[in-house]
Amino acid sequence: MSVYFVSLGCPKNLVDSEVMLGLLHEKKHVLTNNPHDAEIIIINTCSFIQASKEESIETILELAQLKETGKCKTLVVTGCLPQRYSSQLEKEMPEVDLFIGTGQYHKIVEIIETHKTTMTTGTHLPHRAYVNQPAFIHSEKHARVHTGPTYTAYLKIAEGCNRRCSFCIIPKIRGNVRSRSVDSLLKEASAMANLGVRELNLIAQDLTEYGMEWKYRERLETLLRPLAKINGIEWLRLHYVYPDELSDELIDIIAEEPKIVKYLDIPIQHTSNKILKAMNRRLTKDKLFNVVEKCRTAIPEIVFRTSVIVGFPGETDTDFEELCYDLSVLRLNHVGVFSYSREEGTPAAMMADQIHPSTKRKRLIKLERLLEEFSLDNNKKYLGKDVQVLNEGRSDETNLIIKGRMPTQAPEIDGQVLINDLGELEASALKPGDMVTVKITDIMPHDLLGTLTSLDYKRGDLVGSR
Repeated sequence: MSVYFVSLGCPKNLVDSEVMLGLLHEKKHVLTNNPHDAEIIIINTCSFIQASKEESIETILELAQLKETGKCKTLVVTGCLPQRYSSQLEKEMPEVDLFIGTGQYHKIVEIIETHKTTMTTGTHLPHRAYVNQPAFIHSEKHARVHTGPTYTAYLKIAEGCNRRCSFCIIPKIRGNVRSRSVDSLLKEASAMANLGVRELNLIAQDLTEYGMEWKYRERLETLLRPLAKINGIEWLRLHYVYPDELSDELIDIIAEEPKIVKYLDIPIQHTSNKILKAMNRRLTKDKLFNVVEKCRTAIPEIVFRTSVIVGFPGETDTDFEELCYDLSVLRLNHVGVFSYSREEGTPAAMMADQIHPSTKRKRLIKLERLLEEFSLDNNKKYLGKDVQVLNEGRSDETNLIIKGRMPTQAPEIDGQVLINDLGELEASALKPGDMVTVKITDIMPHDLLGTLTSLDYKRGDLVGSR
């Protein structure tokens, strides 16, 4: 049957979607980019915060109309939303045929085929929701359809989280930590390199928890050096390295391995010790400042990404100003700011002193403006410098500009390098996935502008040479 697939939410969810697509493709289902032509529509949802829940529901309702106006016979909702709200969804969304949670997504083909049989015979399934305690994590043996550009991919090294942050629903949706073996990860990474992937982004709810269920016989530090030896992989990037577990050994590995980009995604959420304690974070202000200083000493060119929450219950004006001041001192390079989302089922939802939405909004706007100033100031160091850039093709806004990213810019979240002068090189000679050198000529808060100075090598120079 023809299948149209929508993946919402984070890169970890995207990997689940790619595994589901691989399983469907193995059984000869045909993937289509046109929802009007699809007999099966699958929406892999997110429900981390209120905004993501609203996006998921809007997408479901929009595509459900194709059961009347298109060829859709089966509408399937997978992922975090049914894992969290399956009973409620079964009652309130009769237009959805199947709900599959995060613990059952690897059975999607079996579930869909059973549903198809009942449709053919006129019988009925005993239930529409397939949800249990998440325990599965895919391996290199599972088929996976790569949905993004051929030169970049995500490698999920673990699933689930053993932390219990008071604002976070993820452990209830994703379960406790399950790690993949080093051998499994090396095999999948090598296979991706053979297909032309040169940028590998390592993801998990917390990379530093990798291997904890084996008492760290295998851990992030033992995984990275073998990964860096894989021919064809040029950039390795680490997402979600919790600063309270950042070891000296890991810092040394990042400093020593040229393929590991000098970039760390360290979610901090706040800097006030009072708020951090209320969030049930293991981090303290002193620990954060010490880790940042230690990293910058060992790796002077290190770039940090982080996320912070404003308007957490009990956050006073003084706490907020403390956060603003600390961020002005830390000068972290990429900072995402979120208003606290009150999520049922979390300890923080029951806390007193919930912050009024208008106050949260004002704090969000103020901090975003400050961070824009800090980002512009940080980017001044690139003016006149030559930087390595991964070409990503034509700009979405105009064919006259080529877009790309430096090693310290993660896909889709950290801005871009916009090449508005190709020098003597014809635009047709530059292909997505090529590595180039660009001289930065102008800066913006998030993006950089530059002139192409050289084409380092083409993606095709590496593909097929292994």
